[in-house]
Amino acid sequence: MLKATLRSFLAHKGRLLLSALAVVLSVAFVAGSLIFSDTVSRTFDRLFASSSADVTVQPREDLEAAVPTGAVATVPAGLARRLGGVEGVASAHPDVEVENVTVVDDRNESVGPTTGAPTLAVDWHVTERSVVELTSGRTPRGDGEAVLDADTADAKGVEIGDTLTVQAQPGSFAVEVVGIATFTTTNPGAALVFLEPEVAATRLLGTADRATSVSVEAAPGVPDAELKRRITAELGAGGYEIRTADEVAETASEELGSFLDVIKYAMLGFAGIAVLVGVFLIVNTFSMLIAQRTRELGLLRALGADRRQVRRSVLTEAVLLGLAGSTVGLAAGVGLAFGLIGLMSAFGMNLKTTEMVVGWATPVSAYVVGVGVTFVAAYLPARRAASVSPMAALADAEVTGVGRPLRARAVAGGVVGALGAAALLGCVLSGDTATAASLLGLGVVLTLVATVVAGPLLVRPVIRVLGAAFPAVFGAVGRMSQRNALRNPRRTGATAAALMVGLALVGGLSVASASMSRSFDEQIDKTLGADFVVQNANFMPFPAEITDRVRDTEGVGLVVRQRFAPVAVRLPDGERIETTAAGYDDGVDDVARVTYAEGGTAAALADGGLAMDAGFAAEHGVRRGDRVPLEFPGGRRAEFTVAALTDMEGGEGFGMRGGLFLGIAAVEEYVPGGQDSTLYVNAAAGTSPDELRDRLEAALDPYPQVRARDQADYKELVHDQIAVLLYLVYALLGLAIVIAVLGVVNTLALSVVERTREIGLLRAIGLGRRQLRRMIRLESVVIAVFGAVLGLGLGLLWGVCIQQVLALEGMTAFAVPWGTVVAVVVGSAAVGVAAALLPALRASRMNVLEAITHE
Repeated sequence: MLKATLRSFLAHKGRLLLSALAVVLSVAFVAGSLIFSDTVSRTFDRLFASSSADVTVQPREDLEAAVPTGAVATVPAGLARRLGGVEGVASAHPDVEVENVTVVDDRNESVGPTTGAPTLAVDWHVTERSVVELTSGRTPRGDGEAVLDADTADAKGVEIGDTLTVQAQPGSFAVEVVGIATFTTTNPGAALVFLEPEVAATRLLGTADRATSVSVEAAPGVPDAELKRRITAELGAGGYEIRTADEVAETASEELGSFLDVIKYAMLGFAGIAVLVGVFLIVNTFSMLIAQRTRELGLLRALGADRRQVRRSVLTEAVLLGLAGSTVGLAAGVGLAFGLIGLMSAFGMNLKTTEMVVGWATPVSAYVVGVGVTFVAAYLPARRAASVSPMAALADAEVTGVGRPLRARAVAGGVVGALGAAALLGCVLSGDTATAASLLGLGVVLTLVATVVAGPLLVRPVIRVLGAAFPAVFGAVGRMSQRNALRNPRRTGATAAALMVGLALVGGLSVASASMSRSFDEQIDKTLGADFVVQNANFMPFPAEITDRVRDTEGVGLVVRQRFAPVAVRLPDGERIETTAAGYDDGVDDVARVTYAEGGTAAALADGGLAMDAGFAAEHGVRRGDRVPLEFPGGRRAEFTVAALTDMEGGEGFGMRGGLFLGIAAVEEYVPGGQDSTLYVNAAAGTSPDELRDRLEAALDPYPQVRARDQADYKELVHDQIAVLLYLVYALLGLAIVIAVLGVVNTLALSVVERTREIGLLRAIGLGRRQLRRMIRLESVVIAVFGAVLGLGLGLLWGVCIQQVLALEGMTAFAVPWGTVVAVVVGSAAVGVAAALLPALRASRMNVLEAITHE
């Protein structure tokens, strides 16, 4: 049996190649994502561990800001002198490192990265732990001089002697580049500008008496943990964050991990789609191979092979396929990781491929996925093979599954579908976002399974409709193509299911994104009354000089500032909730349309006043007039009166959770050093919006990070943010389509072999080569469109439910992107034509006499 199995596997290696490609793709994405993330993690672990001081003292941050405030947390610079006297301290140095800066050249173009990495302004203090070394020029010696990192200088064409402008919180200042520093370790992608230490503190923090942290080096023989204990005893445990080098590296690695998780989960999403769609392909392939080998298997049974041996033989073929596919996929995964590392270099993160990490978990995961998928997918066909009777050796080979009743599928699909429908109905009726989202996920899985299981039941009614015009348009060829697709509903359903999965995903998320876009459009129309909105491109806060520049622009009438503050609010029900409050200038009613359940804007922005979302207030037992305590960063606390309750369709008003907003004076008092995040600008009387746009653009030209947008521009910005999600979905669709095409090609190729004698007879009675190719193409098209119809129908159902979940967050509009729907159906027909090219060509080249005599 082992010899027979190996010979059968080698005899059908061409037929199994397309199935192996699905395994290769899924394994490649799994292995590539693991290798890439392990390599980046190992590289940066070494970087953080080698560059951190023995002990670092930083300001304690009690509240985590969900929205950047622009405020820089600091410690007294004199703390370094105090720590220098602690036993076991070799040296202590006050550090200055500010992230929220913009550096522009003499053309008013930013020299910072465009990939989302920060631009850092740092004091020049080089030690043996430093990540850079001076490679040309000299160090900065006073005000007006700076050193730039070599990667940024090369990327932006900056040379020694050039003048740059640094836009920091206290104000902008010009510097001459006097030196270039090269990274001695991996460049994390940031742009670094170094200033003389005292200049850095004065220019970046506004005073030489402050620092952002203190780096402490231990004396020889003093462990980091012991030094930390002594420093904690000196300073106390409450006011500062005191961490060893290992703890700093661990924290930095966790923050990096959140970035890597985005890439890892995206790639694992690709792997999951490849696995899911590949399962259909492998099941179909093995089912058809077993159908074609019915007589062969019957002969083995007649010669004495028992059911277990036959089942084991088929599963052995599957394992061999999985091993081969996993090996190639693992190699492809290494290549994919190389490509990702190269891509990161293009984005400024200079990783070394020579330091690529292939941990033991990577090959184990690769082979578990590859072999596991093929084994599981081949199990049902293997059981079917074991049920072949010895008498099949004496009969003509039959197509397994043809004519068998679909009652079991109907029952199983109906039960699972009913459970899925109940879950989706519960999602629609639920009033809690978390519950609705959980029911949505359950309903999506169950309805997908139900559609796959019951898909063959839909083949005959749907394909009769889709192919109804074939006989009239293409005559006998059209009729035969339609009947070929109807011949084996199980096979047609499994082939179409591969395409259905990808299109269902696209359909659901396309509806969700279209609904989100329309909801934001409607919300912007209803709430935004300003002529222009001035914001940073990445929503980061900006210096006060930009606000002053806007106010001084000719034709500007009203300017309303928005600032954010991380807060913790203690509610009457005893719950403490950390959220973000927004602060506004007077005049909000002239730039925004706020609706209130109780109170108004004047009361909310008055000294000691606060606005809160009415739904949030009711949930926690807050009424208008109640006093609620707020905690701000740095341990600052104050009580505010709930002077207004908002009733906004956007969920919770202008703020984050709770919809908290108050006067901007309170934010300035309790979050000192914060920066404006948004400016709402109205034109003065007698100035048209077009005139003001031109003047604002001219005024903001030195500040490339900010832009004045009207309502249309603001909507476009929101649409661009939502489009990022769609790009991932379309990439997943592309992968699903590639594997689905492989499935259609495989099905048609094996179907041609299965119908060799039939094709020979058709050719003998006058069917031309062109007609034969057309028949196979039409069969492929109707199968692909059938998959598209099922996928889009399921996706639209999911989209409706997703929109109901979004409605709980205030996004109440519903939209169907009909252009996408039509494009998908037309594209599916094109996919069907493309998938049929090779099988149709092979069929048309068959020798008629040999085909007629084929067994």
